[in-house]
Parts: sequence; structure tokens; C-alpha cells
Amino acid sequence: MAKIKIKKNAGSTDMTAMCDVAFLLLTFFVMTSTAKLPEALPVDTPASTVKIKLPESDLATMTVGKGMVFFDLKGREVRKRTLELMGEKYNVTFTDDQKNKFALMDGFGVPVQNLSQIIEMKSSERNKAGQTGIPMDSTDNQLKEWIYNARIANIEVNDKELQIAIKGDAKERYDEIRKVMDICQEQKINSFSLVTGLRGDEF
Repeated sequence: MAKIKIKKNAGSTDMTAMCDVAFLLLTFFVMTSTAKLPEALPVDTPASTVKIKLPESDLATMTVGKGMVFFDLKGREVRKRTLELMGEKYNVTFTDDQKNKFALMDGFGVPVQNLSQIIEMKSSERNKAGQTGIPMDSTDNQLKEWIYNARIANIEVNDKELQIAIKGDAKERYDEIRKVMDICQEQKINSFSLVTGLRGDEF
């Protein structure tokens, strides 16, 4: 008796549900992600295999590159209080609006006397403003004062000791990095982090 052959039709898959999920995920990531802002002083950090992350608060970072030093500080209230203390030290007046804008800024690298002009600029303009770095010579060591007043402000606001990080360019002369270290050690800061870039396995 002959067998009856049944024709098999190719099955079809409905991709509608998968497309919906894909677009929902894409929309979620686009709306929740934040763009990385350009750094005030971009540097190429030396490579390292250490994976210790810097703290999210109670941290001051000094970026050293091209013979200049830029200063950054975590915490809006700490930044505002530090600016007030620096204004008192150098007899520079900052308005409440300028203090609020400064609290939202990234790192900066100008003498405190010129800081008002940088604060009033937009973020994109600051990176093109030609900031010359924070003075740290023997006659006008403003970097020392920024560190000192930031430590006071952090204790007043957060009741914690401020941690220090130094982010140096891999091609920067050692003398420039050493100046920053010496300023820290003058204030009895002998423990600080050196920021490096993560290096992949070589073997």
C-alpha cells in the first residue's frame, strides 16, 4: 500500500513582540544615559592594572598636564562653602547665583581673581577659554589654599576628612607632579590616590 506524502509548509515566526522589546530597551537606555562631558584639562593617564575606584564623595582631584594644574571637588555644598572661604581669603566677592553655578561646574584652572568670568560662561565655552591653570608658585600658591579650604569645607559640611587624588598626564614632567605632592605633604596629607588608566592583560 502506497504511503501518502504530506506537504510541509515552512513555519513563520512573528517578530512583532521581539521588535517591541528591542525598541523599549533602546528607548530606556537612551533616556536614562548621560553624555560624558568633556574634561576641562584632558590628560592621558599612565596605564595600570589596579581596579580600585575613586570615592563618589569627599574627594578633591588635581589634574596636572601641560604645565598646568586644574582643581575639582565633589559635592555641591562643599564646593559652595570652599568658594566662600576662598573669596574671604582673597577679598573676592561671589554672588549667590555664581556660587550656585560654581557648585555645578567641573574642574577649573584659573586664579581665583578670574574665576567669576569662568563661572559666567557656558560649559562649552569654558573648555575653549584658555584657562592657564591654578597658580602654585612661591609668591602666590593658590592651589595650597584651595586644598586647605576644601578640607575645612568638607569637615563643616560632611564632618569627614577630604580625600585627595592626583591625575597626571603620562607625558607630564615629574617635577610638576612632585610640586603638587609637596603641597599636599606641607599640609600633612601623606595619603592620596594617583589616578591611572586601566591596562588590559598583556599575556
